[in-house]
Amino acid sequence: MDKKNFHFYYGLVLVAIGLGVFYRIPQVMLQVETIEFFSKKLLIVKSCFYILGSLLVLAGVIRTYKNFK
Repeated sequence: MDKKNFHFYYGLVLVAIGLGVFYRIPQVMLQVETIEFFSKKLLIVKSCFYILGSLLVLAGVIRTYKNFK
C-alpha cells in the first residue's frame, strides 16, 4: 500500500470514528449522569464530546480532500 492510499483510508477511518462518536453520545451521557462529579457539568461534557466528534470528522475530510487535490 502506497502512502497516498494510506492517507485516503486513514481519512475515511477518521470520518467513521467521528460519526461513531456522534452516534454514541446519547448512550454515554446516560452513564455520565450517574457520576456525581459530572452531574452538574453535563453541558460541558456534552459539548466536549461534540467538539471531539466534529474535529475527527473535519480532520478526516481534510485528509481525504488533500488526497484528491
